[in-house]
Amino acid sequence: MVRKRTTDLPGSSEGSESQEASSGEQRPPMQGGRGWGHQRGGYGGRGTGGRGPPPQYQAVPPEYQQVRGVGGRGPPPQYQAPPPEHQQGRGAGGGYQQGAMMGRGIPIAGPPSRPPAPDLNQATQSMYTARVAPQRPVVLTAGSSSSSQSQGPVEKISSQLGEVNLQQQIQPASSKSVRFPRRPGQGSNGTRCLVKANHFFAELPNKDFHQYDVTITPEVTSRGVNRAVIHQLVKLYRESHLGKRLPAYDGRKSLYTAGPLPFDRQEFKIKLVDEEDGHGSTRRERNFNVAIKFAARADLHHLDMFLRGRQPDAPQEALQVLDIVLRELPTSRYCPVGRSFYAPGLGRRQPLGDGLESWRGFYQSIRPTQMGLSLNIDMSSTAFIEPLLVIDFVTKLLNRDVTARPLCDPDRVKIKKALRGVKVEVTHRGNMRRKYRISGLTSQATQDLTFPVDERGTMKSVVEYFRETYGFVIQHTQWPCLQVGNAQRPNYLPMEVCKIVEGQRYSKRLNEKQITALLKVTCQRPNERENDILQTVKHNNYANDPYAVEFGLKISDRLAQVEARVLPPPWLKYHDSGREKDCLPQVGQWNMVNKRMVNGGRVNSWTCINFIRNIQDTSARNFCRELVAMCASSGMEFNPDPIVPLYTGRADQLERILKARYHEAISKLPPERKELDLLIVLLPDNNGSLYGDLKRICETELGIVSQCCLQKHVYRMSKQYLANVALKINVKVGGRNTVLRDALSGRIPLVCDRPTIIFGADVTHPHPGEDSSPSIAAVVASQDWPEITKYAGLVSAQAHRQELIQDLYKTWQDPVKGTMHGGMIKELLISFRKATGQKPQRIIFYRDGVSEGQFSQVLLYELDAIRKACASLEPNYQPTVTFVVVQKRHHTRLFSSNHNDRNSVDRSGNILPGTVVDSKICHPTEFDFYLCSHAGIQGTSRPAHYHVLWDENKFTADALQTLTNNLCYTYARCTRSVSIVPPAYYAHLAAFRARFYMEPETSDSGSMSSAAVGRGGGVSGARSSRVPSANSAVRPLPQLRENVKRVMFYC
Repeated sequence: MVRKRTTDLPGSSEGSESQEASSGEQRPPMQGGRGWGHQRGGYGGRGTGGRGPPPQYQAVPPEYQQVRGVGGRGPPPQYQAPPPEHQQGRGAGGGYQQGAMMGRGIPIAGPPSRPPAPDLNQATQSMYTARVAPQRPVVLTAGSSSSSQSQGPVEKISSQLGEVNLQQQIQPASSKSVRFPRRPGQGSNGTRCLVKANHFFAELPNKDFHQYDVTITPEVTSRGVNRAVIHQLVKLYRESHLGKRLPAYDGRKSLYTAGPLPFDRQEFKIKLVDEEDGHGSTRRERNFNVAIKFAARADLHHLDMFLRGRQPDAPQEALQVLDIVLRELPTSRYCPVGRSFYAPGLGRRQPLGDGLESWRGFYQSIRPTQMGLSLNIDMSSTAFIEPLLVIDFVTKLLNRDVTARPLCDPDRVKIKKALRGVKVEVTHRGNMRRKYRISGLTSQATQDLTFPVDERGTMKSVVEYFRETYGFVIQHTQWPCLQVGNAQRPNYLPMEVCKIVEGQRYSKRLNEKQITALLKVTCQRPNERENDILQTVKHNNYANDPYAVEFGLKISDRLAQVEARVLPPPWLKYHDSGREKDCLPQVGQWNMVNKRMVNGGRVNSWTCINFIRNIQDTSARNFCRELVAMCASSGMEFNPDPIVPLYTGRADQLERILKARYHEAISKLPPERKELDLLIVLLPDNNGSLYGDLKRICETELGIVSQCCLQKHVYRMSKQYLANVALKINVKVGGRNTVLRDALSGRIPLVCDRPTIIFGADVTHPHPGEDSSPSIAAVVASQDWPEITKYAGLVSAQAHRQELIQDLYKTWQDPVKGTMHGGMIKELLISFRKATGQKPQRIIFYRDGVSEGQFSQVLLYELDAIRKACASLEPNYQPTVTFVVVQKRHHTRLFSSNHNDRNSVDRSGNILPGTVVDSKICHPTEFDFYLCSHAGIQGTSRPAHYHVLWDENKFTADALQTLTNNLCYTYARCTRSVSIVPPAYYAHLAAFRARFYMEPETSDSGSMSSAAVGRGGGVSGARSSRVPSANSAVRPLPQLRENVKRVMFYC
């Protein structure tokens, strides 16, 4: 090893109007709303006039503008504005002032429009309006601006709401005060059956748990070192000083015991022998001072009361203790990652490629349920770095003979990104295997590195130093050295003397090949997964776990038997011109044979561009002809001839080709219709950044809806594939594939009785390793009622890893017009009003991607935003809201009680689609349920978990479960029911698409410059993973073109 005095300098899937009248069905009577005329006025209210918005925030046509409104310059630029007919040109007068805080440190723009109830009683619309005195619109003189001295109608509503006493309810002071709705009883619809769940009953211990604060000095950041210190302390002092108690330790600041220790405060001196230096040499000894001080008692009585439904709040401290107790033994045996544990001995290692391998393990978590405490156990796999010599790892990473030629800059970038943060041990010092963590690479080759050996500045080369000191001859002198340690005192190690330490999880992004290999490992049929879970429980042997015994925890070794119901599939409506006008799906699927789309879209002008090199133009034209024929036979009105002939081009000329073909097509269109309805694009199977670049250019620059088809499908040209692509094309040009028959006949409770809008929302975060890339928020909302099939979507960039959707409601100050109101909710409400002629009287909000720990924060922030968006449109306008979180990243799995019963499983061996569970393994008191709405294809199906956080619409269990299940049959991209409710699915697709709109990355800021590193680690035009720091603004996404916004472009 060589220490240098100064740091080494660094070098370098896919627009005409819907023909709604074609179905021949009658809609339920539409209900207008006070203050919302069908012809004029929109969301009424009066305010001051002013200048219009800037180009990126275009005004709505005059008939959808308010008579007088407070205009403004548009919202902050990162907001993705909707098309003109979805927008409000001049906002309502007044507005909330920024700066109030709700919850624990969450910035909230003012007080909520309606106080969230601290108990489980939630206000209905009738309760709300009955207690608020009618508001008379405030008329302001034109040219005046709103200020804090003159309250507008929104502020007046807010201030009156602050005085309203809804059954003595008070606004929660923090997220801890929020009460989620109680379960309104269990559902009864469907065919009853029994299923098994991977939950194991845990008997609540009858012991007092004590918590102690632990202070270890000198302080270390490694949990492993902390655990080693406490392990040594227990080993030395358990009998003499700890009252023979066996404590559980969280690895940080807390120690737990079953009963009190014989002291309230005690200090211990611990000597830890560092094992990192191996055997046969003097090992480093470190001295620690450990102070243990009594902190509190964990009250299991409150946990017992909570499990019995007699206390609303889950005592998180008690649950945390139980979780830590059950983690103690596996933490010492295996490699912990989050709530999972991995080890080579828990299953066969499988290579993933590029120096990675998969390890098998298990997930474990204690949960409060209706049956009491439950231990959730599931199988898990993840990627680890192979414990190879670094030189061998690099050979696998680059997939070539590394001695054949020197490393180029892209190679160095790839190596640095893969090895940064990895722990290695040296091999050139015999048994002394000192460990280091890699921080980078040197910019110079090993043969060029020198360092001073004395105070006179005598220089010696690294190659010479290793030969003289260790008798080690460095072979790869043209390679860079590894940089280890910190930047102030960097050390340099030749790659060939370092070996990767075993047991390091790979936390960066996997490439497609590695993801495929990992999925293949984790894919297990239900009966195999169930057997593995039972074997894991048997292997863990909780009955003899010393920590579980010490704390009195008893874990069952049997899967929980749970009552379930299989909900019937809904009837689907197709066009009357088809041989089959209605369809009843069988086991979660159906097909388009003898059916025609209920509202076929129209494609008058289209063309095709081919980027596949080895395909003849005749084959490409033949594919287009077959695709057009499939669209036409499925019910679309499709011009068989392209507006300009098919063009074959090179991928590296993408932008030039797209713009040239677009302008040629536009020049041939009549003046009254200067829009290209559809672009069909044929792409190679492995196309790098081509797909993303194409979508960005088409949707944000040219205003083209596109459908991409991969080479393998162009060759095969299967009817099933063409039928699926036709479904996507239809919704992209404004059509509808199918609708629920019950929607047309007005038989969907709490949807058809009055105008209802259904939202879906999701936030997608950057991949691991991209530590500065922004998060993308997407919100979609239904644009047809009562069919609830078409969804408009908006997207925006927000701060890195920010889960709360920042742009739901926004205010900004205009120097002339005062406080302006906008945001995604407001624009989508206006869009709904434009599309249906109705204002929504009910909102159902499906929110994806929220973990349990964020429930309160997300509800407080986002419900408040919904309230303010509504109030900014019209005084007293507060539609009733139901807020439902959709979770897929959980570990509950449901198995058939009899895997051999053909009537209780689908073809993949999974439980039947429509299986719903709302008992036993669900929350003790709150309104949640598991729904497996889809048929399995391979592996074990994961049910979606729906948790209601707010419900002013007073859904019954049957009503919400049936609505959610039925919506899963309206997903536009296939003739199968899907695993999560479509609005949440669409929001995810829109957010994923928006990531392609970000600016391309220019370089890696490492020891080399130049090439951008693609998603798989190779050189390509990758999307950006760089934004300014948290203190600066997030770079806005480019604006979608107006004609693209009108349709479901993200499908």
